[in-house]
Amino acid sequence: MVDYLPALSLYIHLPWCVRKCPYCDFNSHRAGDNPPRRRYIDALKRDLQKEVPRAEQRTIVSIFLGGGTPSLFTADEIAEVLEECGKQFQLADDCEITMEANPGTVERGTLVHYRQAGVNRLSLGAQSFSADTLAVLGRIHSPDDIRTAYDEAVCAEFDSINIDLMFALPGQDLQGAIADVDALLELGPPHISYYQLTLEQNTVFYKRPPDGMPDEDLAWQIQETCHERLQRTGFEQYEISAFAKAGHRCKHNLNYWNFGDYLAVGAGAHGKMTVDGQPAYRYQKPANPQVFMEWAEDTESQPKTEIIRGKDVGFEFMLNALRLTDGFTASAFREQTGSDIGTLEKPLMQAEADGLIERRDVDRWCPTETGFRFLNDLQARFLN
Repeated sequence: MVDYLPALSLYIHLPWCVRKCPYCDFNSHRAGDNPPRRRYIDALKRDLQKEVPRAEQRTIVSIFLGGGTPSLFTADEIAEVLEECGKQFQLADDCEITMEANPGTVERGTLVHYRQAGVNRLSLGAQSFSADTLAVLGRIHSPDDIRTAYDEAVCAEFDSINIDLMFALPGQDLQGAIADVDALLELGPPHISYYQLTLEQNTVFYKRPPDGMPDEDLAWQIQETCHERLQRTGFEQYEISAFAKAGHRCKHNLNYWNFGDYLAVGAGAHGKMTVDGQPAYRYQKPANPQVFMEWAEDTESQPKTEIIRGKDVGFEFMLNALRLTDGFTASAFREQTGSDIGTLEKPLMQAEADGLIERRDVDRWCPTETGFRFLNDLQARFLN
């Protein structure tokens, strides 16, 4: 019997931004005048080589270049990293290769070069089409920059394009949120990430909340109204914050949500791996870019590793699966955790009684609309 192995993806982190947004809690750092891009690219290549034994010749189905702002790196530098990926790993013929880009760092004509470098899916961080709101959010681009970048992406013929849009923004009312969604729909991207602004710890906004944040009821009204608007125009919601036209679901993110495995390369990158058919461990690279580069240059260095304990596996599976509109099946839970769904009988039955989850058929459970509204509460039911 062959042990079960989930799909395998690769995440590559590029940590610098022009400036740090006040709401951002990702591992991103202000670039300054001369970030050490050359040394960092060399460090990424060394780190990729360190990951080869971990991959064990498994096929990689997706690569995600995240940040930070990957588009601060040139197309030639991105091509160099992707070429190294092809040398070190077996990539699927239809490997999805996504790169995040800030509309404020995309110069006219460069997106076609990223496409030629091997990137086949682009993710543009728009966040809002209101100039005033973009200023409050600390973004360096304008609404016109978003439109220009999207037009360039279309001309570059990426296989798919995602646009990130946020809601429940400072000073935003329902009409303002609708105006943002309508502006986005005018562009016509095949994939939209639509998510609520939250004040995360270790951010400027958490320490000094901006004025005019919508209350919970208004945020939910915005979410319901705009979700319905997206679905009415041909987008299918397949995850709490992800909407896609047919054939454009994000393969990389689906692998996360379906509890797949992923290799981690770059400053602060996190990975998760299965061993002998069971989720076994997580690992993390040094977060500080300078420390990471020194770490990568040391041939003996190893990442920080954490064993995934048996009692945590079920919760981690549910933490991801409950984000999906299709929910999960008992067979998938058993296959990916090594445990029977009966271990979750009590919280499942209680969540169903409370209207947070529903059984679609003999084998499948899905979050309800109420469950999505109170997703944190639903996920917490499975913590123990």
